[in-house]
Order: sequence, then C-alpha cells, then structure tokens
Amino acid sequence: MCRAGQDPERSDADADEAATDAAFTALLEDSPEDLYESAPCGYLSTLMDGSIAKLNTTLLNWLGLSRADVVGRLTFADLLTVGGKIYYETHFAPMLRMEGQAGGVALDLRTADGGRLPVLLTSVVKTSDDGEPLLIRTTVFDARERRAYETELLRSRQAADEERKRAEAGQERLKEALAVLQQSLLPAALPAVPGMEAASHYHTASPDRLGGDFYDLFPLDGKRWAFFLGDVCGKGPQAAALTSLTRYTLRAAALHDPDPVTALTTLNTVLHEEYAEGDPRYCTAVFGILSPGPDGVTVDLASGGHPPALVLRSDGCAAYLSTPGGLLVGILPDPQFTAARTTLGPGDTLLLYTDGLTEARVGKDRALFGDEALRTFAAGLCPVGPHELITALTDLLAGFAGGLDDDTALLALGVPAHPTGPPSKEMT
Repeated sequence: MCRAGQDPERSDADADEAATDAAFTALLEDSPEDLYESAPCGYLSTLMDGSIAKLNTTLLNWLGLSRADVVGRLTFADLLTVGGKIYYETHFAPMLRMEGQAGGVALDLRTADGGRLPVLLTSVVKTSDDGEPLLIRTTVFDARERRAYETELLRSRQAADEERKRAEAGQERLKEALAVLQQSLLPAALPAVPGMEAASHYHTASPDRLGGDFYDLFPLDGKRWAFFLGDVCGKGPQAAALTSLTRYTLRAAALHDPDPVTALTTLNTVLHEEYAEGDPRYCTAVFGILSPGPDGVTVDLASGGHPPALVLRSDGCAAYLSTPGGLLVGILPDPQFTAARTTLGPGDTLLLYTDGLTEARVGKDRALFGDEALRTFAAGLCPVGPHELITALTDLLAGFAGGLDDDTALLALGVPAHPTGPPSKEMT
C-alpha cells in the first residue's frame, strides 16, 4: 500500500530499478572460475601428450568422476570408448596437429557406471608467442538429445525401409499373380493345324495391370478350325473378367454354330445382357473359320469394330481384308456384323492384331504408327510365313519403346510355301 500522497507508478519504477541493480550486482559477483566450472557445457584442457590438466565440474558430473580421479592420472583418450579412442587417435588427433583445430566431431565418453555419454567435441591448440603448441582446449557438448533424435530417425528410416521392402515384395507377388492370371486368359500353346502354320505374340504394356487383349485357335470338327482375336474395354480385374467371359462364350458359340456372324451375335447378346445394368462393357473382336481345301485354305471371318485383318500374299502384295461397318460387340441389343472371305494359298499369311500396334506413338512428333505404315512394313517382308512375320513385328514393337502405351496381341495364320513347313507354335 502506498503512503498518502505517494505516486503508485513511481513506486513500481523504483522497484524495477532495484531488481535490475540486484541482478547486475549478482553478475559482478560471478568470477570467471565460477562461470568455467558451472558452464552448461564441458571444458577440458590437456597437454600435447593428451594428459588431462584441467576440466570443469560440469564435465565431471556428466562422467560421474572426481577431479582427483582424472587430473594428472588419465589422458583424454582414456575417457573415450574403444571405438571413440580409435577414431580419436586415427583422425581427430592428426587433424589437430595439422590444422590446429577440429570441431563438430561426435564421439562417446565412458562414464563411471560403465555407460556411454554421446558428445560433440570442438578442440583448439593453444600456442606460445613463438608458435610452439602448449596445450589443447576442448569444449564438450552433451549430445544425448541429439543422439536420441538421430536414433529415432534411424529407427524410422529402418521401419520405412522394411515397409518399402514389404511393399516391393507385395508388388512382385502381385506381378507374378497378374502374369499367371494373364496367361490363363490366353492359350498355353497354339495347336498344330494340318497344312498350316500359326504363330502368336502378346505384349503387356504394364506388368502391374491386367490387359484386355485375347486370342485363340482351336479345332471344330476335325476338318475346320476356329480362331478369334480381340480387345475388351478397360484394364485390371474387370477387364480380365470380361476377357474370360468373351473367350469361353466364343468357344461355346463356335461349337454350337461356327458361322462367324452368328458367333459374334451370340457374344453380343451375352455381353449386353450381362452388363445391361450399371457400367456397360464391350469389346472388339474378329472371329473366323479355317476350311482347308484343294485350292488352299478358305478363311471366313466377321468383325465387330476391330481393325481389319491384313493378308500377305506370296507375290509380295499386302492388303487389308475389308470389313467395314462392323459395330462394337456388346453395345447395342441388335447390331450388324460384317463378314468377309478370302483364300490362303501356299506362301500366304493372314495377320490379326489389336490396336496397340497401329496406335503406337513413333517419331519426334509422336504420331500414330497407323494402318498404312503397318501395311508397308508387312509388304516389305513378303513373302513371309507366320513365324518370321511375328518375329519381325515383335522386334518392331520393341523399337517403339516408350511409344507403346497399350497391350498388343498378334496372331498370324498361313499356308507354308512348301509342304514341309514347321509345325504351328506360339511365340512369346
């Protein structure tokens, strides 16, 4: 309480001034020795041979030692762990001798109870007026919190590495599973067709995703053979389910009525009914029948929205088998599919492919490879059999590199130029 007539603000100012004077007086009472002994870091002075000549109380308390235990009895190296001592003698001490100082070095000191004290060291060589080294002054910083932080970072990194390894292992298992599933959607091997050759190839654009391209070749009645090739919409498990349904539907339809238009119409009915509700699903497809005869092999086929088949003749000509107007399979309830017929003679080859081939990006401007480029490329190979054609196209696909963004299926069927041609086989 202020006396009557006393200014309260003046009283507060006097109190603050008195507190400031008291603090200043306390600072003047701190001797350099007190500041040295009670500093928040450790101080250590050693002779040039490493013998400890002086250290402060802070460092002694950290180590759990008395001054009598250390001064004149131990070297600085004696305070270090085995690993720290090796590093000090092979790196730190030589650096001091050459440079006169060394700093920021992390080492561990041994404590009296057998524990470890992580520290950061900074040392400077004190010299005489004529440059002779007299002693080494070392500042020791407690690095326990830093070590704990680094340990936690290391633990987190190790945990992240383990998680990454598990994820990579999971991805590899997924890729293997996808590869197995992908193979289950394709014939394990093409059957041998009497008097003909057959070869195929499947390129997967991404090992992480199931593709939707498919093909097949199978006997009907001992005289005729059925084949098909197509591409379902989408990628992944839904596309795989659609591919499986498409393959087995076409096989069943071929055994019931092998007419190509009828087979595609049956597939359209199944897909349209199956996916009428919700997300519509569809595909493009070419379905055909091979009928060997005295003049060669007659090919009857129908197309539903699929790129046209390419016929390579023994005389060097290459032309598309026109199937205009064929609609996508599964979109409309009553579509129209386009039929076509051709005959393969000795040395002729029929090529079926999915649009991953013609829609590949090439050149600096990344233009589409296109139908005409494919026809020109194939014509340059004529006359060519199915095996040689598939090999050449496989090399072509490899040359597209990053420009090949979609899966690609290839199926080549041909009549050997000579009766003793090699058996049918599948190329991978």
